Amino acid sequence: MHKLILILILTLFSIGIANAQHKPLDAATIQRIKEGVSLAAKKTEAISSDFTQEKEMSILNDKIITSGKFYFKKERLLRWEYTHPFSYVIAIRGDVITIRDEGEVRSINTQTNKVFAEVNRIIIGSVRGTLLDDDNFRADYIQSNGHYTVSLSPISSALQESLSRIVIYFDKTDFTVDKLEMYEPAGDFTRITFSKKQLNQPLSDEIFHLR
Repeated sequence: MHKLILILILTLFSIGIANAQHKPLDAATIQRIKEGVSLAAKKTEAISSDFTQEKEMSILNDKIITSGKFYFKKERLLRWEYTHPFSYVIAIRGDVITIRDEGEVRSINTQTNKVFAEVNRIIIGSVRGTLLDDDNFRADYIQSNGHYTVSLSPISSALQESLSRIVIYFDKTDFTVDKLEMYEPAGDFTRITFSKKQLNQPLSDEIFHLR
């Protein structure tokens, strides 16, 4: 169970931002970012994208690099499908998280588990941009080349045990998410970079049902 929780959390977030070429933002720009992200979320009914995930752990010398396909459909349908170098799928439908690993399928209802409920809320909030107004995080806004970067630090001690910081990179042109990062307290991190994004293309609900 603890391994599964860790996989779900680390799937979505990672490392943090370098100081070079980053500028603090004034209140007017921050408000413009919030409005842009909110408008983009309202306009986006579906997303399909390739992704590459890089994982660095203090106990390993080399990065763990995986890749696959990501799908999102309003309001609360998500699918992370790892295709290389292994097959692993996580699907979220409302309050139900389903995992398919080596042909075995298992589901968890987040309403009966506070930890999974929090993971589910963070996952959906990261994709939809609603974490920017989440009272459980302190937000710092920074401008870099091509992106508005929001660094989210958890306020609650419960979250701080597993998460030091979430970093979200928003494209300046359309306010969609280009990259998600996370710091862990022990220093490990994960980075997910999205590519070949397609917005509002038809997606069948069957994509989010694992059997």
